[in-house]
Amino acid sequence: MQTPYYLIDKSKLLRNMERIAHVRENSGAKALLALKCFATWSVFDFMREYMDGTTSSSLNEVRLGHERFGKETHAYSVAYADYEIDEVVSHADKIIFNSIGQLERYSDNASEIVRGLRLNPQVSSSSFDLADPARPFSRLGEWDVSKVEKVMDRISGFMIHNNCENSDFSLFDRMLGQIEESFSPLLKRAEWVSLGGGIHFTGEDYPVDALCERLKRFAGDYGVQVYLEPGEASITRSTTLETTVLDTLYNGKQLAVVDSSIEAHMLDLLIYRESAKVSPNQGPHRYMVCGKSCLAGDIFGEFDFAEELKIGDRVSFQDAAGYTMVKKNWFNGVKMPAIAIRELDGSIRTVREFDYADYEESLS
Repeated sequence: MQTPYYLIDKSKLLRNMERIAHVRENSGAKALLALKCFATWSVFDFMREYMDGTTSSSLNEVRLGHERFGKETHAYSVAYADYEIDEVVSHADKIIFNSIGQLERYSDNASEIVRGLRLNPQVSSSSFDLADPARPFSRLGEWDVSKVEKVMDRISGFMIHNNCENSDFSLFDRMLGQIEESFSPLLKRAEWVSLGGGIHFTGEDYPVDALCERLKRFAGDYGVQVYLEPGEASITRSTTLETTVLDTLYNGKQLAVVDSSIEAHMLDLLIYRESAKVSPNQGPHRYMVCGKSCLAGDIFGEFDFAEELKIGDRVSFQDAAGYTMVKKNWFNGVKMPAIAIRELDGSIRTVREFDYADYEESLS
């Protein structure tokens, strides 16, 4: 296949799905795919067998979840607009408002579906201020119990998202305890509680059974249906970004330029100043692998290779599903990666390619 392309491996995706199924069965929690992280609907039919539905952050996402995934569809947005609220409601089973103000403004519009409110526990696992939902002056959710108590007649549950790539169960346990301490009067009156995403329970060596026991106990203590919203946990280690070396040069370090771009195709790495992953990352030949855009900092990272890189060699970037395809863009007009799927039998099929018409039509 012509690079660049994202390659989703269903056998690797299956491992995550089976872990999610284990958590659902042993904790009683339901699992909703977080579309803000991954929305490649060509594998929704596969994921649907292991998950309960989707959760969204916009009108477009809630519609995609409803039409392409089906099952239970949760709508959430930091703020809805007058022109979109009725369409949002038409695609949703539950709608979660970010603030009391939004709830009061659109409660009547959503009177025929289940309504909830986002709570902000003012504590999170995020090590990045940029992504910390509990950062000072955060706009993400309500925290004043006395104010929320006054609108309990309009809602039946809550969404609380404060885990960010949290692979530490003990930290999750402590923060859940803090949530209980802060919001116990509200939780006791709720019918359902979503604990959001960011719980990295499909990672290596995560104590899954301890998580199941904690979730089950939380649900029993408050008499609620618990929801999880796995995004990264659903697709971690399932996908690669396949690229080809276009040029090599030396400028104090050995450099290799590939036919992709971190700014256009793996934007989250640029935002958070992180390196991509290459496997195996070992050998005597070290290269800084760079993207082909004009951005000086378009750099995937420095990696070790067994052999010297040559023009035409393949470089495969690992763990390239989360926050990649949903953020890809046309910066510099760089060729958009195709999307391909490796089926369980090993065969590969291309499900989407992008061309000049897509680039032209994305503009005006």
